[in-house]
Amino acid sequence: MPADVTRPTPPGSAGAPAAGHDSAVRRFLVWCPDWPVVAASRADDLDPLAPAAVFTANRVLACSATARDAGVRRGMRRREAQGRCPELVVSEHDPARDARLFEPVVAAVEQLTPGVEVVRPGLVAVPARGPARYFGAEETAAERLVDQVAARTGVECQVGAADGLFAGVLAARRGVLVPPGGSREFLAPLGIGEIDQPAQRLTANRAELVDLLRRLGIRTLGEFAALPPGDVTTRFGSDALLAQRSARGEEERPPDRRRPEPELTVTERLDPPVDRVDAAAFAAKALAERLHRLLAERGVACTRLGIAARTEHGEELHRVWRCAEPLTPADTVDRVRWQLDGWLSARSREPRPTSGVAVLALSPEEVVGAGGLQLDLVRSATGAADARAGRAFVRVQGLLGPDRVLVGVPSGGRDARDRVTLVPWGAERHPRLEPDRPWPGRIPAPSPSVLPEEPWPATVLDESGEPVRLTARAELTAPPRRVLVRGRGREVVGWAGPWPLRERWWDQGPGRREAPLIVRLQVVLAPDTGADESRAGGGQGDRHDQEDQDDPGEVALLLVHEDAAWWVQGVYR
Repeated sequence: MPADVTRPTPPGSAGAPAAGHDSAVRRFLVWCPDWPVVAASRADDLDPLAPAAVFTANRVLACSATARDAGVRRGMRRREAQGRCPELVVSEHDPARDARLFEPVVAAVEQLTPGVEVVRPGLVAVPARGPARYFGAEETAAERLVDQVAARTGVECQVGAADGLFAGVLAARRGVLVPPGGSREFLAPLGIGEIDQPAQRLTANRAELVDLLRRLGIRTLGEFAALPPGDVTTRFGSDALLAQRSARGEEERPPDRRRPEPELTVTERLDPPVDRVDAAAFAAKALAERLHRLLAERGVACTRLGIAARTEHGEELHRVWRCAEPLTPADTVDRVRWQLDGWLSARSREPRPTSGVAVLALSPEEVVGAGGLQLDLVRSATGAADARAGRAFVRVQGLLGPDRVLVGVPSGGRDARDRVTLVPWGAERHPRLEPDRPWPGRIPAPSPSVLPEEPWPATVLDESGEPVRLTARAELTAPPRRVLVRGRGREVVGWAGPWPLRERWWDQGPGRREAPLIVRLQVVLAPDTGADESRAGGGQGDRHDQEDQDDPGEVALLLVHEDAAWWVQGVYR
């Protein structure tokens, strides 16, 4: 039965816990294994038994069972994966394709039970109480879900049930029904790496958290759950606390969820009705901005979003999307596009709408307080700060040119300047060098906070006032005691190094010039007293000199010896 797009979920209904309710909700999780690979194979009419993998950022996102048998694993680089399986069929990750082809699966589940939530393409959640009571037992309901999806779509799936979304996902991957109240016992023996699930990931640091916990001797979810929550927050941060809640079998989000107000539902009537996905997505852009303005005014962010589309003839499609992160306007538009693409394209057994979409409605099903969300200039989780910043950047690009507005992307390399790749605003943010490689010989942490556009000339003196030079073995002739930069000197209170570096020494073919030897040195300078007799030659009123005079505290420099001279390559503030 079509849902009312303007009515919020009534309190106490299945799948809608009341505000302040701390217990985990029991759900069925319907999981389609390796869905990105299944969707790519169906879109390209590939042999379902052929070894295949979907890649993103040159790494394996998902692979088929036959590819795993050949040694391919998630996270593996493309070259290594193809080396282990030369006949591997390669596809690029396409979220729109995954969501579009997953719509028939969602529709098949919805025909059997209401309250479907799309966690991500390949995984849906439904409240367990209703189906279990209707079919007499959870085992019977799970069997009916598997048979329903196979009969309607021809897709294989697994069903699991547990208290809490995280436990339900792991139960579905194993095809087990965890007894009520037994989620913590079910999770306890599982490996700590399970907290890095795509459906649960709130940040990009879960893999780092897993690695850190393993090095500390924490191997299982039970050991992680047994740690005091206060110590987890203090030592690892707020995201680790959310991960620990999942390991305890609780809902990952804190229990202060708020019931959305009825007036937060936004509706747009399309005149004339649209029958193309791109036109509907264009209309959804303004609708999403309206919704997020309302959310920002109330200081909340949406974590479960209902999207409803109604045609001229009364046909309606309503979906609820569960989101690991609070939605942004762009995320909202993407979900509208994915949902309508699967409906309007009629690639499934479901009948295509007989008329265009006349009404679009967005209704937040669950919101959380936005006070704990960290906003920045470029990416804002709530509000319109990101939109304003984007419009400002585009306007400046129109005035100065597209290559004059640049943003930094973390990159790899050994030199301080190589660690950041500047790309034009709006372009693909691909680093020039891979940041996750070892890069032996790179600048030790921390990185300089200021990199001059051109290195500043410097003079390094020893205790007797003589210049410090390098020996043939790249060693200092004497410990540094004073550094002069642009005619201004400071005493050295600490130093580290030197670190010699000669890049690509192995690539010295015929006619190639030998790479120069670079030696780097870190020095900590004493506070500036404002009076320095060595300012001779520094009376040019240089802007950098004025900045140094305004900052009398300690400062650290990254010095580089190149071309028989010392240069300031970076400043630590």
